[in-house]
Amino acid sequence: MKEFIAGLPKAELHVHHVGSASPRIVAELAARHPAAGVPADLAALREFFTFRDFAHFIDVYLAVVDIIRTPEDIRYLTYEIAREMASGQGLRYAELTCTPHTSVLVGIPIEAYTEAIEDARVAAERDFGLVLRWIYDIPGELGVPAADATLSYALDHRTDALVGFGLGGPEIGVPRPQFAPHFTAARDAGLHCIPHAGETTGPQTIWDAIELLHAERIGHGTSAAQDPALLARLAESGIPLEVCPSSNIATRAVTRLEEHPLRAFVDAGVTVTINSDDPPMFGTTLNAEYEIAADLLGLDENGVADLARAGVRASFAPDDVKTRILGEIDAHASEGSARA
Repeated sequence: MKEFIAGLPKAELHVHHVGSASPRIVAELAARHPAAGVPADLAALREFFTFRDFAHFIDVYLAVVDIIRTPEDIRYLTYEIAREMASGQGLRYAELTCTPHTSVLVGIPIEAYTEAIEDARVAAERDFGLVLRWIYDIPGELGVPAADATLSYALDHRTDALVGFGLGGPEIGVPRPQFAPHFTAARDAGLHCIPHAGETTGPQTIWDAIELLHAERIGHGTSAAQDPALLARLAESGIPLEVCPSSNIATRAVTRLEEHPLRAFVDAGVTVTINSDDPPMFGTTLNAEYEIAADLLGLDENGVADLARAGVRASFAPDDVKTRILGEIDAHASEGSARA
């Protein structure tokens, strides 16, 4: 199974720009900006990435954000993330969640930010065959002013690669209804609405994301398992959940993998996609998340291939890219059946 998953073509829908920085990338950026206080030593970084809870994870995440201070840092980060995504993970397409507002706050103009990620995107597709698209998310802890700014970046500095509008950061103390006007404006402009919801709060946050933020997918949605009516709504509407098992354990959103609600989602008929969230920070990979999902759900190779197909179909990739990747998944599954 491990070998099958490693070679399985995949799309990833819930993976963060800064959170994808490996210790190698973080060490390089920390050495460029030592005043930020992030360790440049790899052993120290492993300890640095040990989280007590979700609030501590946010603190560490923001510390890493603080070592990305120039357009050159943005370009380096984006290109090197793509290099690692394309190496050994079977990734063909990824929707990378970016938080441009935090970069603008440290003095990087949005024009320079956009140019840097776009330059890296084009180079990554050329050099690694990885198709990247962007989701701009609101850093929820910074409130409505950050939402105003993020919407402006999305609408006034839009590129063809920007497909979605999101909402991340802490959920506790950050009510979703305050962002309803921003998501309505994003939807009216043709962007897909993809907020995080129900990771560390109850089902009402997910209801708010669906009914007020026009959610087309839900980031995490962990607490949906507590509400049968919500599970039924998700199943009926076909709104997929972006499930990230190791992330949920690392941030203490779920106590043990054996208690993860992934099985409850599938049993209720909810569409699920498997993702890595902030893989180096959580000591995981997309392959490892597929292995966990296969174990939790008791899947054979065909079942795992179906998970990969669900990820492609739930993506906002161009139709030709979807068709190509689905064909590659079918071919890989057929090879697996022939070996068996």
